[in-house]
Amino acid sequence: MARLLLSGGGGGLTPLPLRRAIALPLFPTPLRLRLPLRVAAPTRLVTVEDFDPGAAPPFGLADIRAAIPKHCWVKDPWRSMGYVLRDVVVVLALAAAAARLDTFLAWPLYWAAQGTMFWALFVLGHDCGHGSFSNNPRLNSLVGHILHSSILVPYHGWRISHRTHHQNHGHVDNDESWHPLPERLYRSLNSATRMLRFTIPFPMLAYPFYLWARSPGKSGSHFDPSSDLFQPNEKNDVLTSTACWVAMATLLAALTFLMGPLQMLKLYFVPYWIFVMWLDFVTYLHHHGHNDKLPWYRGKEWSYLRGGLTTLDRDYGWINNIHHDIGTHVIHHLFPQIPHYNLIEATEAAKGVLGKYYREPDKSGPFPFHLFGALSRSLNRDHYVSDTGDVVYYQTDPSISLSPTTRTTNN
Repeated sequence: MARLLLSGGGGGLTPLPLRRAIALPLFPTPLRLRLPLRVAAPTRLVTVEDFDPGAAPPFGLADIRAAIPKHCWVKDPWRSMGYVLRDVVVVLALAAAAARLDTFLAWPLYWAAQGTMFWALFVLGHDCGHGSFSNNPRLNSLVGHILHSSILVPYHGWRISHRTHHQNHGHVDNDESWHPLPERLYRSLNSATRMLRFTIPFPMLAYPFYLWARSPGKSGSHFDPSSDLFQPNEKNDVLTSTACWVAMATLLAALTFLMGPLQMLKLYFVPYWIFVMWLDFVTYLHHHGHNDKLPWYRGKEWSYLRGGLTTLDRDYGWINNIHHDIGTHVIHHLFPQIPHYNLIEATEAAKGVLGKYYREPDKSGPFPFHLFGALSRSLNRDHYVSDTGDVVYYQTDPSISLSPTTRTTNN
């Protein structure tokens, strides 16, 4: 790092890091400087301040909240149900059109479109889980179960673990999804597991396996009420969601028997895996892949605010509206009660407070092809964090990195 000119003390000039430099009067009365005769004294000291993303911000959660207009917090259940109706109609229309056309050219287009719509259904169920869908818990639970069960997601099991993620975002040890592996745990994985975790497309297929067995270093299942994911008083919720999941799996089995496995593969199961890829792609990029390294925290350095500020907004072009602006993610992480249709306005209002702690997303074309580069770059370099330290950054394992620079340098 570049060094600055001056620190106090009678021993002369001592270099300091730029970010810690402070402007001092040239010759304050109590301070005596021994300067070599051949060195001209500067007429002024210029202060250069680097932005440290791992430092505590100079504002609080209340400051951000105060900047967001009050109407952004209002939940309109009719508007939310309107989005549900829109998405369900599109899903049914796509399936009917694909089955009717039944051509070699139509199916790939259907798979891409329907998989994206399954992902849109998930986002609306996600809003139900946060309570941003409406103020009615029963309505949220009913709609959430219907939407999530239809795409083989256990609503309450996922809702509870996702709540844990939001409550501990940015924490190395306590975060729930896409959190970094400490180096000790990373080194304990066999080489095949490491390659699968960091080589495309395998990480983009992880979600169903995460639901059954969570991430490396954690145990439990989203279907098991005795898992340490859940509190004892949440047992009935988890059992209800698991029963709904089993009912949907049974329905799919019956439809497969009636329609034939090939037709169900084309109509449902291929779009399902496209949905899984969307989910893993979007959620991973909420927390990884920025050009600058993002901090992760432990111990007293972690706070809800600092953890939330390490999340990222992403622009998905035409997909933004289809998947309900889930890419507008920073404000959602800090205030998950805000409905998705108010996130853009809330974010614009909060930018003045967030300053450099808000990372403006790269603009997308109609389709977010630019994000494949961010995904590839992150999987190639973001492998583990140090076992010690309260503010840590991802480091790179040169043995699995595809980049020539990281094969010789451990970032």
